[in-house]
Amino acid sequence: MQLLALALYHRDGRPDPRVIRFRPGALNILTGESETGKSEVLDIVEYCLGRKKPNFPDEPIDQTVGWYAVLVTFGTTRMVLARPRPVGDSTTKAMIRIGDESLDLPRGDELRPDADVTALRSQLSARLGIEDFRFQPPTGAARYPFDVSIAQAALLCFQKQNEIANQSALFHRQSENGIAQAIKDTLPYFLGAAGPEQALRRHQLGEALREQRAAQRKLDDAVRRRDGIDTRQAALLRLAEREGLLQDLPPALDPQQTRSLLDQALAVTPITVDGPTDLQDRRQALAQERRELRERWQQLNDALAMVDRWHQQGHAFTGELHLQLDRLKTLDLLGPEDDDRHADVCPLCARPLDAPDPSAADITTLTRHLADELTHAETLQPVREEHRRSLEDQRETVAERMRLNGAQLKELNASDDRMRNLQDQQVRVAYVQGRIAQERAAAGDLSEDDVRRLRNDLTLAQERAEALQDMVDEDDVTAETERRLTDVAALMTPWAQRLSLGQAAAAEEVRISLSQLNVIVRRPEGRLPLTRIGSAKNWIGYHLVAHLALHTYFLRQHRPVPRFLMLDQPTQAFFPEKIRDATTVEDADWAAVTAYFKLLHDVAEQADGGIQIIVCDHANLPDDWFQDAVVENWRPQDGRRRALIPVHWLE
Repeated sequence: MQLLALALYHRDGRPDPRVIRFRPGALNILTGESETGKSEVLDIVEYCLGRKKPNFPDEPIDQTVGWYAVLVTFGTTRMVLARPRPVGDSTTKAMIRIGDESLDLPRGDELRPDADVTALRSQLSARLGIEDFRFQPPTGAARYPFDVSIAQAALLCFQKQNEIANQSALFHRQSENGIAQAIKDTLPYFLGAAGPEQALRRHQLGEALREQRAAQRKLDDAVRRRDGIDTRQAALLRLAEREGLLQDLPPALDPQQTRSLLDQALAVTPITVDGPTDLQDRRQALAQERRELRERWQQLNDALAMVDRWHQQGHAFTGELHLQLDRLKTLDLLGPEDDDRHADVCPLCARPLDAPDPSAADITTLTRHLADELTHAETLQPVREEHRRSLEDQRETVAERMRLNGAQLKELNASDDRMRNLQDQQVRVAYVQGRIAQERAAAGDLSEDDVRRLRNDLTLAQERAEALQDMVDEDDVTAETERRLTDVAALMTPWAQRLSLGQAAAAEEVRISLSQLNVIVRRPEGRLPLTRIGSAKNWIGYHLVAHLALHTYFLRQHRPVPRFLMLDQPTQAFFPEKIRDATTVEDADWAAVTAYFKLLHDVAEQADGGIQIIVCDHANLPDDWFQDAVVENWRPQDGRRRALIPVHWLE
């Protein structure tokens, strides 16, 4: 698979897209000034190949573009892979067109989502020749299986600006969570060291090992149960004796006696405890009666208190009557003649009174009235005494009934306790008999034949696991991967020496380490990782030779990896950090820059159309071979700025 074109469609739906054409099987250079959109080309291609979460800048690309598309070729077959502008962090919508060599990019008004990322990746994986298999992590690995697809193959085809100069990571997106492990898992497949057969055998080995462990557990459990039968049965006999199911057990028993006694305990009929059906009703009736008696007791106490208050008030009233009557009786000493004296004259000083005093006749009348009231009050006292004695008798009767009620409730509760104890004993007996029944069933199910059968199952599982282990060992994916990486190193080493990279001159071998996912240089003194080699010039150079060697190997071995390699700013180490246009830099190491691009050109030429290399860079060399490779030059021409986004789209 190689790229023929990349297209951007305006958000307003205008039909003509912004198109960048590429030449298949050759070096393609997209050169220009800074901030013209060169780095976004890699993001767009990766997005169109199925990445769900692109990393487009907010302006101006995200503000103007509505659709992205690439036109790719698989020999005589072409595909259009289009994706709408992502809304939010991600999108899964896509449009796919498949045709012959006449297929070209669609017009803007023809874009309609008709697929999703899963379908897009499935189509690309199938046409690349990626076999349909699911990668199974090693047994016990804390990660999930996954389907090998274009998603992993594409990681080998891109080198962004911050990746190509990274001394710690060799591959695209390697520093993201889970990506490094995915590359380690799938690179052996893309190199040809592993495939569906090896993955299937490893999966079968994992299943066989699980079956072996399960057979071992079953055998161990059976042996443990067989060896522990006597101990468990003896313990059950002691439990049965404690609960009254057996009596007078001998201190030592042979297995036959033990089984007989267990059967005897199992045959004992448990005591059935059935309480009276009206027990709850009786308790409720007694409780209701007690509440009523308490209410009657309170009523009688209130009545007695009222009678006592009446008695006290009556006693005080009659006492007052006696006092007043005794005082009035002294008037009888005046005699009858005093009845005619003037009541309006003071008897002592003979002066007239403002208010006349009562006459002796009136006082005499009042005295007689008080005497009558006192006589009446004294006649009521015996009645009150009789009523009080009646109330006290009633209260005593209620108290006696309350004592009887309390005794009945106490007896009822004691009966409940006895019944609960019996029920608890019944539950314990049932529990012991249940354990005995379970033990007798387990002991009856387990025989020596069963143990022999489980031993045979374990032997078969072990033999199957050993056979699969031998097959997996014969595969030896790790050793085969290293052998193929040695073939890749045979390409890397002379190219690294051609570019005069650090430590390459004295190197015995420059190779890729699968465990480190980085370049290492093997010297007589020892192995030297890229992290210990200085200078961004060397880091970029080793990235170049590693990826060029990998893609050359993929081509020669017909491996299912896209036949293009996209590089962003491979000459950044030779220019100032904030360069505007590399063509204006005079003191750069132009010889080294030329050597880098010449290596890219030569590798593409030697591949005879099998590898497409796309480079986005500031450099613009005057050499004919370089100018022939330039597909876009984003530098001002005719006074107009040129960039990924057309100027008139921004106006």
